[in-house]
Amino acid sequence: MSTRRDFLKGTGAAGLSALLGPSLLQPAAARAEQLTSAGVWKTSGSHWGAIEALVKGGQVAEVRPLADDPHPTNMVNGIQGLIYSPSRVRYPMARAEWLDKRKDADRTSRGDNRFVRLTWDEALDLFFEEMERVQVSHGPSGLYAGATGWRQTGQFHSCINHMNRAVSMYGGYVKKAGDYSTGAGQTILPYVLGSTEVYSQGTSWPLILDNAKTIVFWANDPLKNLQVGWTCETHEPFEYFDQLRDKIASGEIRSISVDPVRTKTQKHIGAEQLYINPMTDVPFMLALAHTLHTEGLHDQEFLSVYTLGYEPFIAYVMGEAEDGVEKTPEWAAPICGVPVDTIKEFARLLASDRTQLIFGWSVQRQQHGEQPYWMGAIIAAMLGQIGLPGGGISYSHHYSGIGVAPSGASMPGAFPLNLDIGVDPVRTDDNFMGASSTIPVARWIDCLMNPGGTVEHNGHTVTYPDIRMAIFTGCNPFHHHQDHNKMRVAIQKLETIVAIDYAWTATCRHADLVLPACTQFERNDIDSYGSYSRSGVIAMKKLVDPLFHSKTDFEIFSLFCKRFDREEEYTRGWDEMEWVKSLYETTRSANEGSYEMPSFDEFWEKGIVRFERGEPWVRHADFRDDPEINALGTPSGFIEISSRTIGNYGYDDCGEHPKWMEKIERSHGGPGSEKFPLWLQSCHPDQRLHSQMCESDPYRATYAVKDREPVYVNPEDAAERGIEDGDIVRVFNDRGQLLAGAVLSEDYPRGVIRIHEGAWYGPVDASPNALDTYGDPNTVTLDVGASKLSQATSANTCIVEMEKFKGEVPQVTAFGGPTSI
Repeated sequence: MSTRRDFLKGTGAAGLSALLGPSLLQPAAARAEQLTSAGVWKTSGSHWGAIEALVKGGQVAEVRPLADDPHPTNMVNGIQGLIYSPSRVRYPMARAEWLDKRKDADRTSRGDNRFVRLTWDEALDLFFEEMERVQVSHGPSGLYAGATGWRQTGQFHSCINHMNRAVSMYGGYVKKAGDYSTGAGQTILPYVLGSTEVYSQGTSWPLILDNAKTIVFWANDPLKNLQVGWTCETHEPFEYFDQLRDKIASGEIRSISVDPVRTKTQKHIGAEQLYINPMTDVPFMLALAHTLHTEGLHDQEFLSVYTLGYEPFIAYVMGEAEDGVEKTPEWAAPICGVPVDTIKEFARLLASDRTQLIFGWSVQRQQHGEQPYWMGAIIAAMLGQIGLPGGGISYSHHYSGIGVAPSGASMPGAFPLNLDIGVDPVRTDDNFMGASSTIPVARWIDCLMNPGGTVEHNGHTVTYPDIRMAIFTGCNPFHHHQDHNKMRVAIQKLETIVAIDYAWTATCRHADLVLPACTQFERNDIDSYGSYSRSGVIAMKKLVDPLFHSKTDFEIFSLFCKRFDREEEYTRGWDEMEWVKSLYETTRSANEGSYEMPSFDEFWEKGIVRFERGEPWVRHADFRDDPEINALGTPSGFIEISSRTIGNYGYDDCGEHPKWMEKIERSHGGPGSEKFPLWLQSCHPDQRLHSQMCESDPYRATYAVKDREPVYVNPEDAAERGIEDGDIVRVFNDRGQLLAGAVLSEDYPRGVIRIHEGAWYGPVDASPNALDTYGDPNTVTLDVGASKLSQATSANTCIVEMEKFKGEVPQVTAFGGPTSI
């Protein structure tokens, strides 16, 4: 018997739009507050997509995807377990050793998970007293409140905005630059292509599918990553991958995945794989450039009109400058593991017809991570197809629905994070004691270990401030950052750590004061439906009241601001629903005359407003059309194959043009590989959003191996070590050690293993080099800056060894609540 979902899939979004009107799509099953004999169905949104939840007896009894989600992710099945997780932060709590002595407390015991329950008044008083103490004693340089992460969805309750606004109302603090996701890429690409590119809308998929003859997915697995989005995800791009699969099968398009691993996307669409040794993309690309140049396959006219700096770069490639080594395929093959003839054939294929290059983010999360991104842009420029439909390069098509033609409608704004109401902060002191007010985000641990020290960053010298207190909200730096054993030592420099979250992450366990925020499903909010597609606006209904003693971020920081008489200015005298309505009405006003939106009451009742897709669009087309009128944001306005600006910085690890530089450590014959022969790949997970959803016990059980995070390994590598599928193994290097569950798979080549990042950190105890019991890859990853330019993370520069674990297996300590003292 066909189901209603089958009917909706067959009808499609366009058909429903025609039936129900151009802007308002309200599926019957999505009617919010729809009373049934079983309970009440409510609509909400999440990073994993729009959902409907059955609420019965004050509890969420069932969660399912919104009926018109074309490709819902299995992750929605974890939402119920997230809400009712045993790892929920139930009450305000303080670390036992810190509570009495505060700044003079023993800090070596951080992470021992011993906490004392507090009332909200006690906790907020402590929070304010510590912030005031640090501000008075050390000025704004003593407070770090700049870390951010993938906060829960919802524009009003965005925790980052609430924390930044509230703390700013009191005084200044140290902020961060960059992020862990794209730190190297977002720093280098403005010099090369004039914008960060990594968060930019890309060429629309219909134009790629209609015009490209070759599509290259370079270190990119979009079907894995497109399951989640920055705002409420729509999963619209999935339909285009089904179309691509059909075009590949018919021979209309050839697609190649350049990756050591067989990806989920490659297998779904039937793409070919071009294996490359880990972290050797740059030698491979230099050899491609050599072939394109020497065989006359490059587009000299495009290079002359649209680019600068080709001559110094090609002189390096030809061995006529600097190291004197000609970057031939014969030179590159032993390094990258790609045969000479394959390198040449691949270069010829790229130049033979319209080629779309689509890069992922993992390839720039390595030492010298700027270089492969820069080289990708150069290869695209040599092909001369930048700005053409189905040609050029993208660094974003795996992120938040990019590639779906955006509607053009305005989306809801967020709770304001700046002081836009003319209120001066309590403390106007802006003296950072000679230190910098902003630090590279991936260097904050180095900052703690070296106050007063300096580091080069993007053309500037950063002086590390002497940070005494850190505030983290909706952010889990024990997931973000590398080398946890180094990190655990460094945070002992902090006198106070405040963590605000809904679950006992490792960051909460290592904090001094923990405040329980509620989940997004326990509050009312509004969100964009489709981060980049702008497909609609969704009502995020409160499914249940906040559990235990948790509060919304709005309520937490309203009460916090009350401690220094700024509550009225903070809230503007509005409550939650007044703010939500205001954000909606502002959006409605901005769309007036272009996109019809119903009244707020009608919207809130129906749960969602939908907009039609916009016209397909080509990235960089305007620049190609007229490079002078539509100049890029580079110093010259053109594509900079060589950058004099960067060259003038004088960095030894990121020069005037891309180069091959050996890594500190590298598998497959690289430095350190004799002792640690396996490359550990720690890419974005397939079953989580970073660390979010790991705390959902029933859902985690669907992929965990004997309660441990999976480590994927080639069967031959496993056999050499006496490891069988399902065994618990120890993964280790000189930085740390962890336990994981072995999953044998031919998708992984010899010498390559994978543990998805976001696995929760659970050391056996607070001692140095403690064994991680669950399988967090950042227990062993490398904490060095990608280069002096970006100072970004180098997480994927990581080699390890692995062995079958012997002895009594310790219990997992990553989940559940603290020991209450």
